[in-house]
Amino acid sequence: MSNRSMSLTQIPGLTLLHRGKVRDVYALPGNELLIVASDRLSAFDVILPDPIPGKGEILTQLSNFWFAKTADWMPNHLSSRSVRDVLPRGTPVVDYERRSVVAKRLKPVPVEAIARGYIIGSGWKDYQASGRISGVELPQGLQLAEQLREPIFTPSTKAAVGDHDENIGFDDFVAKVGGDIAEQVRDLTLKLYRYAADYARERGIVIADTKFEFGIDEQGTLRVMDEILTPDSSRFWDASEYRVGISPPSFDKQFVRDYLETLDWNKRAPGPMLPKAVIEGTRARYAEALKRLAGIVL
Repeated sequence: MSNRSMSLTQIPGLTLLHRGKVRDVYALPGNELLIVASDRLSAFDVILPDPIPGKGEILTQLSNFWFAKTADWMPNHLSSRSVRDVLPRGTPVVDYERRSVVAKRLKPVPVEAIARGYIIGSGWKDYQASGRISGVELPQGLQLAEQLREPIFTPSTKAAVGDHDENIGFDDFVAKVGGDIAEQVRDLTLKLYRYAADYARERGIVIADTKFEFGIDEQGTLRVMDEILTPDSSRFWDASEYRVGISPPSFDKQFVRDYLETLDWNKRAPGPMLPKAVIEGTRARYAEALKRLAGIVL
């Protein structure tokens, strides 16, 4: 893993199309993009001032692992071309190769597709207030972090940088994208979650919930895109320490969220600085998830 953190990318010779919470997207000739995962960290939809060194490499390597494992039944956004093929001459390949992918241009489905197998986070707050999550009625008396009888699909709006995502009901999702796409996204989201949850449990990780993003290619095929099943997009718990009634120790950015909850911060930009121990602890948790799930040590 690179010892140097990369907060902002600049690639001379390529046009920057978009700078998101974590990823920078560059235009390539034809119908492709170069997507670079930076080391930026967002929490509560706010980009924090301190990067997590090597985080972008971990996210990319873990996503690529899952893309490869599911490619035979879940089309994804990856192109057949390598990063080396598209970087302009003079660009330090070593800085970008493990944190970047060449991807097809897709028309994004404008909703985040969330699968929940356990009740935690914003879902727990919604359940406490209404007994429901995204309009899905749940049994009474559930406890924090309890496993649901069956995973549920709870779409949310895709917030701009600095804004907060909001859970929406399935009917609202259908109104945004149409019934056929909505049903495909729901079914594939739950299939991906079940597959990954079973795989991860055998390796000592509980996937409590996860979110996916989908896009549609020129032929009308639905493809999963951006990242999948990473510590940024999922809640990973240590199976050996999982207990109902507590927020279990995790291999994701919940470690950062828990620290931020101790501060007098209104969860609006600018975000607070992170102590060295929180930065190092977060990096270690991300690296452990990659090692356990994909067998990759960075």
